[in-house]
Amino acid sequence: MIVKNSRWLAVLLILAAVLLTGFDSPSKGVKATWVWQTELIEDGGEHLLDFAHKEGINLIYLQINRDLPKETYETFVRRAHEGNVAVHALGGDPRWALPKYLDRMLGLAEWTMDYNAVAPPESRFDGIHLDIEPYVLPQWEEDPNAVIQTWESNLTAFLGKTSGSGLELGIDIPFWFDGYSSSEGGSLNEWLMRQFDHITVLAYRNEIDSDYGIIPLSRDELDLGDRLGKKVLIGVNTKQMPGESHTTFYGRNKEQMNQSLSALSEQLSSHSSFSGLVIHDFRYWENMPDEGGSGGDNPDPEPDPGDMVPDAEPVNRDQTVRGTYIWEANQVLQNGQEILDFAKEKKLNWLYVRLDLQQPFSAYRTFVKEASAAGIEVHAMGGHPVWALQESRPKMMKLVNYVKDYNRAVDGDERFHGIHLDIEPYVLPEWKTDDKRVISEWASNLDAFVTELKKDSHLQASMDLAVWLDKYKAPGEDVSLSKWMIQRMDHVSLMAFRNTAAGSNGIAGVSKEEIGFANELGKPILISVEMKENYEGAHISFFEKGAEYMEGELAKLPELFSNSPSYTGNVVHAYDYWRNAKP
Repeated sequence: MIVKNSRWLAVLLILAAVLLTGFDSPSKGVKATWVWQTELIEDGGEHLLDFAHKEGINLIYLQINRDLPKETYETFVRRAHEGNVAVHALGGDPRWALPKYLDRMLGLAEWTMDYNAVAPPESRFDGIHLDIEPYVLPQWEEDPNAVIQTWESNLTAFLGKTSGSGLELGIDIPFWFDGYSSSEGGSLNEWLMRQFDHITVLAYRNEIDSDYGIIPLSRDELDLGDRLGKKVLIGVNTKQMPGESHTTFYGRNKEQMNQSLSALSEQLSSHSSFSGLVIHDFRYWENMPDEGGSGGDNPDPEPDPGDMVPDAEPVNRDQTVRGTYIWEANQVLQNGQEILDFAKEKKLNWLYVRLDLQQPFSAYRTFVKEASAAGIEVHAMGGHPVWALQESRPKMMKLVNYVKDYNRAVDGDERFHGIHLDIEPYVLPEWKTDDKRVISEWASNLDAFVTELKKDSHLQASMDLAVWLDKYKAPGEDVSLSKWMIQRMDHVSLMAFRNTAAGSNGIAGVSKEEIGFANELGKPILISVEMKENYEGAHISFFEKGAEYMEGELAKLPELFSNSPSYTGNVVHAYDYWRNAKP
């Protein structure tokens, strides 16, 4: 009884300290994550906090949705503090580096400070964390120094606004910022580190101390932090990165990642600035298998590395996909250079290419090699409505085996990065008479496709997905067919065939269900739009509007999907129609 009372006394003393002084963010031994899905806290955040307890998380960067009532935040932050987890208000957008969007950055600061001014001490945010990444802006390519100058000006205003607030201030930076100078002279990294209480270095690699591993890439920032007496956190990635598997722990299990991170922490412990790790992000991390092979209750044993299909070499491309489909198989064979010239003109970095399986491997080697050198990732493509039927499964497997054998036979920069399926069985007469049977066979074929592809390769499995399939159920499961397919594939290309971006019947509007599924599952999703003439309605295609109008609508999508981390870019259907489109 005395022991029990003593424990309760200790708990009461801790709670009293929190009430009097607030919760101190951890300074050493941080294990943090980004949480972009603010809706996870609407029920008090029980699932999120259970995961935090299980994984030893003691700091959460929580995106702020100002539409949620403050009582929702009060409950979650209080419960997090009771579990010794600090919470920092998270926000950011690449455009926050531009003068036009300064008010949005200041709005995050004002909201957080206004909230803390009225919230009980135990429910107050411990800091504000910025994730801005201005290097993805088109202005950065044109004049990075000009962007840096306006970004610094915006950050100075933000820092002035938060001065004296007692909030810990942090910011994400890539490991390569040491190659840029601040407008005041000196490295950009040093300027940022001097301004903020801590920085999180996005050292997105899955190797620790190889030549291009996490330690060599973040060494300059850690040395700088040592000299300046600043805290440095190291960020790693668990999101699937098509064509960039070296930048993520995706494909490994939690046990394997934890072993790597434990070794990383031990090796970095000699740096006084090293303060811990941040994992990007909660949803992708949560979906990693705990241990074993590729996940599941009874995962298959890992294949012998000697039997594995060799990986394609990573392509140096922008993370935002911009691509098209090459549907005529002879196009690559006869007009490969024209395709590459078009791709460079349109700044494409992604191609789905239909293959002629009667061709020798030599037919594709030069094209894929030159595409890779131009920063274009190439995925083999195939499909036909009848591929949904069980009797046509061998045709699908013929494509799988061709691509595997091709990748085994050629050099790393000549390999395909994945296989993309376009199967639309709803045009078959069988769909009208027995859609449940067709869906059952289709799902079974897709399952067999992914299983065969993944048993001895890291090739990406992807498919085109109609926006209205969410109204159907997956066979034998109480889950949307769309969600099932998004879960099964590495990524999907959503055929959001509309010619306006906004509005209830625009691209973003018709995509919301699938985008929601992809956000929940931590899966990338591409938005596919149509340039082919369409007789079902002018709103389906950009054929009448033309290429320039299409580009204007596509440029609106990043803003419309700003709260959707699954949105990865766009693909235009298809090369022939786009090449001949109206200006």
